[in-house]
Amino acid sequence: MSTPQTRAYAALSVGSTPEPWQYEPRQPRPDDVSIEILYCGVCHTDIHFVENDWGFTQYPVVPGHEIIGRVTSVGGEVTRFKEGDLVGVGCMVDSCRECDCCEKGLEQYCAGGVWTYNGVDRHDGRVTYGGYSERVIVSDRFVVRVPDALDPAAAAPILCAGITTYSPLRHVGVKPGDKVGVVGMGGLGHMGIKFAKAMGAEVTLFTRSADKVEEGKRNGADHVVISTDEEQMKQAAGSLNYILDTVPVEHDLNPYIACLAVDGTCLLVGQLTPLNPPIEAFPLVLGRRSILGSAIGGMPETQEVLDFCAEHGISCDIEMLDIRNIGDAYERMKRGDVRYRFVIDMATLKEG
Repeated sequence: MSTPQTRAYAALSVGSTPEPWQYEPRQPRPDDVSIEILYCGVCHTDIHFVENDWGFTQYPVVPGHEIIGRVTSVGGEVTRFKEGDLVGVGCMVDSCRECDCCEKGLEQYCAGGVWTYNGVDRHDGRVTYGGYSERVIVSDRFVVRVPDALDPAAAAPILCAGITTYSPLRHVGVKPGDKVGVVGMGGLGHMGIKFAKAMGAEVTLFTRSADKVEEGKRNGADHVVISTDEEQMKQAAGSLNYILDTVPVEHDLNPYIACLAVDGTCLLVGQLTPLNPPIEAFPLVLGRRSILGSAIGGMPETQEVLDFCAEHGISCDIEMLDIRNIGDAYERMKRGDVRYRFVIDMATLKEG
């Protein structure tokens, strides 16, 4: 019996706008959860892959790694989920499951990790396709339960933007009384503010845009520093325990590192390209300051962040999107013209 084709949106070549496309899904395995996708967040990483910015995109590419959906069926070995459950799938769909990282629940650092899209299935060698699609099949280990208290659409970006900012703050143990700076007021930054505030920290937003002062305070920032104002940056010097840098493009980290106190740590989660200009060693050495990189989170922590959001009433600020307008959405994201995350209503895929 032939398997029904899965409808999706795919970029067929470098830089092309995702368009309607179909593919044959893999056969479910005993540990698999089959999911009808309801919503999918749009991450800046999707644009990087569509445009092959990192040089390893395999086309056609079906982006999307902020997936919320309903379970339609489960394999015989699955016990944690059942038909009808509201679930999520984030940036990963598999890992080696044997290394130290996997055993510690840090699957995101597994050398054999399989990304939700543009990855390679370790069982059959097929390329993985993401959430710009009507359905997805995923091993139950990489599926998380969505708490009833969360709005399903607004929960989608928590699976990338949320966990990316939550994980480093949890790793360093942010606690009441700590002073945390957040650089950037985009999809990651506005979530970082909310998490740091919920953990009890005094939060300072760094932004280049004066028009984001009130937005920053609305999201929980106690202070807002305009990073292009030299006097404001001088006043912030040496004042912070942690800085969460969420900016995804090349920028100078040195002015922000100067705002760290002794033993302060810069948490780098946005920029993946070489740091330019270079980091000045003098302020690091004399202040015993450090830079710490962090990537998303493992599966236990991804479930934890969803539960944390439900407990503290945290959600992502979203704008709903018709998938047929994905090209326009990409252009607006490049201009920073979204508050703060597009989420695709996958019902529009069926309408198209």
